[in-house]
Amino acid sequence: MKSITIKEVVLHHINVSMIAPFTTSFGTMQAKDVCLVEVIDESGVSGWGETVTSNEPYYNEETTFTTVYILKDFLIPRVIHRQIDHPSEVHGMLTFVRRNNIAKAALETAIWDAFAKKNGKSVAEILGGMKHEIEVGKSIGIQDSPSDLVDQVGQFVEEGFKRIKIKIGPQADLDYVAAVRSKYPDILLMADANSAYTLEDLDHLKKLDQYNLMMIEQPLAHDDIVDHATLQKALETPICLDESIHSLEDARKAIELGSCRIINIKIGRVGGLQESLLIHDLCKENNIPVWCGGMLETGIGRAHNIQLTTLSNFTMPGDTAPSSHYWKEDLVTPEITMDSGIITVPGGFGIGYGIDHRKLEKVRVSTERITTSESTHPIPS
Repeated sequence: MKSITIKEVVLHHINVSMIAPFTTSFGTMQAKDVCLVEVIDESGVSGWGETVTSNEPYYNEETTFTTVYILKDFLIPRVIHRQIDHPSEVHGMLTFVRRNNIAKAALETAIWDAFAKKNGKSVAEILGGMKHEIEVGKSIGIQDSPSDLVDQVGQFVEEGFKRIKIKIGPQADLDYVAAVRSKYPDILLMADANSAYTLEDLDHLKKLDQYNLMMIEQPLAHDDIVDHATLQKALETPICLDESIHSLEDARKAIELGSCRIINIKIGRVGGLQESLLIHDLCKENNIPVWCGGMLETGIGRAHNIQLTTLSNFTMPGDTAPSSHYWKEDLVTPEITMDSGIITVPGGFGIGYGIDHRKLEKVRVSTERITTSESTHPIPS
């Protein structure tokens, strides 16, 4: 395959508005600052990634603004003007910075996109993905009442989503789940707690077993693996880990401890496509199904999710809902759409979608171009 050498990185700072507020146990989001990372190869090929962060460090330690700092001062100087023979190398090139996985993923995924385009392949092909269609689930934020939630679920069931995920918290859980299950006894239903509980809630969480949920996602602390093992032994409902899994090593330990029966892979959370691939393969070897979680991405991030989900062990519908469900205007062309709960994997090179520069210009706040490996900090060679 042809190697790439990045001659320039462009950081596009954008602000995008959501169609409707999205509420979790962390809070409510109505608009989002995003940094789009465009890498440009010496041959002129561009690849795109994005920082799947918010402005507050509630999901993890990163914010959109800290990712920009880490990218500019540490990560970009490490890769610019260096020959990259395969994008799988990039993850290792960035390990000298601890954590900051979302910043790493934004740069690494852009390089995967550029590399695939230069070699006339899709990202999915280079990853080893085989699927031509992926199933899509819908994530619903915490609603004001159980009846409001039932109404929302009904709308998305009607649209054909293959799985419904509802956000829960201590003040919005059993009554909400019960109301949905009463109205829709047969749908694939899961609950996402976003670390809102502790082991002191064990007896309360066991009451969820009666509702035949696919899984309960990340009920305990964001950095916990041990207590989840205790909880999983007490629950019939499978636990899915999200925030606890930042790396292949985290996944290995969780599997060995019995902390979960399912793992949610988010490209940003684990630091990029290469680590996502390794976690996927480990889970497949251990009969742990995986699915692709969402981070309220623009179409660029969603496109990367689609490419990743073509791998064989993504056996559960992911969170990659169509762009129109979240954004007033998305940035990719064609727009990401769904037919009866199915997204067709695009046939183009790279991430398979183009960038709508007219729409990008409408939401762009500023642009920074980086052409040198110089940094205000010493960068390990």
